Amino acid sequence: MELKVTRWKRYGHDRLYANLPDGTAVGWADLSTGDITVLRAEHRDDVIAVLTHHLQNNPDPVVPEKAPEADARPVLPPLTPDDDLAVNSPGASLRELLNESGSGLMERVVSRLLRRPTEWDSWRKGLAGERRVGAELNRLARHGWRVLHSIPLANNVDVDHLLIGPGGVFSINTKHHHKKTVWVGDDAVKVDHGKPAPYARKSRAEAKRVGRVLEHYCGFPVPVEPVLVFVCVTDLKVVATQLSVRVYQERQVAALAPLSGILTTDQVEQVYRVARHRQAWSRA
Repeated sequence: MELKVTRWKRYGHDRLYANLPDGTAVGWADLSTGDITVLRAEHRDDVIAVLTHHLQNNPDPVVPEKAPEADARPVLPPLTPDDDLAVNSPGASLRELLNESGSGLMERVVSRLLRRPTEWDSWRKGLAGERRVGAELNRLARHGWRVLHSIPLANNVDVDHLLIGPGGVFSINTKHHHKKTVWVGDDAVKVDHGKPAPYARKSRAEAKRVGRVLEHYCGFPVPVEPVLVFVCVTDLKVVATQLSVRVYQERQVAALAPLSGILTTDQVEQVYRVARHRQAWSRA
């Protein structure tokens, strides 16, 4: 696979990044030390080869994306209780929708008797799924991870969960498909062999959106990986070529706990401080 190398020079750092054709960073080299960091293990050999080549044969291969003096580090206002997203429980956004829903009890009973799905039912299932996944993620705190839930973005959408720790940042999207079979491909997901759904593509887009916000305020690269978590499914199959989105069932998210080597302890806390601030996401 051909990787594109770009130079990132800001905030006292000078690095070469190896990127996939879609722009996803899979590794970087520190130009001051020559150290190479691999962000995606499946591309390890390609990352080391291309960055070693650039370090040895062409130490100044590309023009910096932006001069250091051109950057003005943005600063968030002091965190207030109203802006602190750390208090959000899993599914908080869906719970708010359910509380504000105009759907009455009788209407819901009639819909169930007629087996007619409603938006209220979708929210209720989504809430149950986010609570289950949230409980699993909260257990990772003892391994040095920070967890946030229901992060509101612009246009009335939200990030179900954000996991921040030594292994990087993970933007987690929860899908509750009770007693269904799920097949995950490169760009689509099929539930019970039904119509393809763009879950994987949307998860990648969400991760990039999250990464832009965090880097904007942190002042250093923040790799964000997309994750899809399926709740209560009877079978989950992932095609062998699907490497761009991590896919788990709810109990499998514990596999993220031992990951490390991406963010330092100080960086984890800095990313968490930004991520928990509601105003950081107001225009995301």
